Amino acid sequence: MTNPLFSEARFLVFWAELAAALAEIGERGHIYVVEPSGPFEDDPNVTNKKFSGNRTQSYRSRYPLRVAGEVVSWPGHDPEGSPCGRFHSR
Repeated sequence: MTNPLFSEARFLVFWAELAAALAEIGERGHIYVVEPSGPFEDDPNVTNKKFSGNRTQSYRSRYPLRVAGEVVSWPGHDPEGSPCGRFHSR
């Protein structure tokens, strides 16, 4: 069973840009405002691996996420200065 994953706001730009770069879609990616429909927990794939706690504020749930809206205007990174810049086409 696939668990929906979601993250706290300050990491969304990075994840949206990384997903778009890896998919090679030539767009910025999308950021959605979601609401969990049930309990959620820290994502064990990124928590407590190298540092204790949940520094990336990443979560997963066994329940669906309700899309409450899309963030249409958000500041992106310069491809050269982005943490995922190496994935951008040059």
